[in-house]
Amino acid sequence: MAPDFSRYRRIDASRDGRILTLTLTAPNPVNAVDASMHHELSRIFLDAQDDPGSDLIILTGAGRAFCAGGDTAWFKTLIEDPGSFRAIGPEAKRIVTSLLDLEKPILCRLNGAAAGLGATIALMCDIIIASDTAVIGDPHVKVGLVAGDGGAIIWPQLIGFARAKEFLMTGEMIRAERAFALGLINHVVPADQLDAKVAEIAAAILANPKWAVRWTKTAANIPLRALAAQLLDSAMAYELLSNSLNDRKEAVDSFVEKRRPTYKGD
Repeated sequence: MAPDFSRYRRIDASRDGRILTLTLTAPNPVNAVDASMHHELSRIFLDAQDDPGSDLIILTGAGRAFCAGGDTAWFKTLIEDPGSFRAIGPEAKRIVTSLLDLEKPILCRLNGAAAGLGATIALMCDIIIASDTAVIGDPHVKVGLVAGDGGAIIWPQLIGFARAKEFLMTGEMIRAERAFALGLINHVVPADQLDAKVAEIAAAILANPKWAVRWTKTAANIPLRALAAQLLDSAMAYELLSNSLNDRKEAVDSFVEKRRPTYKGD
């Protein structure tokens, strides 16, 4: 039975031949992740795998951003109710594992900012094509959290440990041209050429025999899947612990109140 993509409320699905485009869309201007989107992200790649009508996936964001990480209002509820943070652990793990298990090639159309979980999802795609206006980074530490939902796994694999740890520990956002120079993403093009470049790469992949493409990707992802199995539980446990700290609450409160944070190291 074909998956029913119409049941998703935070992810729009559209088709062009054998291409399935998944567009992140949230009731905020930067596609920040709330509880509903987090839940849907944990299932969408499973449905994409099972979809008989597609051979290639394009993942993008609606509007001016790709996905700017967690929604601040949701963050506050996770702090006030720590049990709710613990409860999303299986979802968080499934987002990463289902994306890495997806056999079909998936292209990230990086139309704007990708931060935190948004950056993790983008970087775990097979090929990342960015607009020259896009920025990418993992600022978990700036909101008092460990980058446990995949950032600590994927960044070192793409740019090495020294550079990855610098970006993860500073939370710096990187402009697309620099991300390309570092080897973090594949292509950067002017915003008005983004769709054409994505279509060009999609066509080049689809011109090849389907199963050769899928199984080549599957083979290339074996080390990443093994690394995720090795590290994800511990990384998410550290993130869960960091959510309970006073500095975490101060990071979110100061952001909401538009003031400088005062951290006390606890």
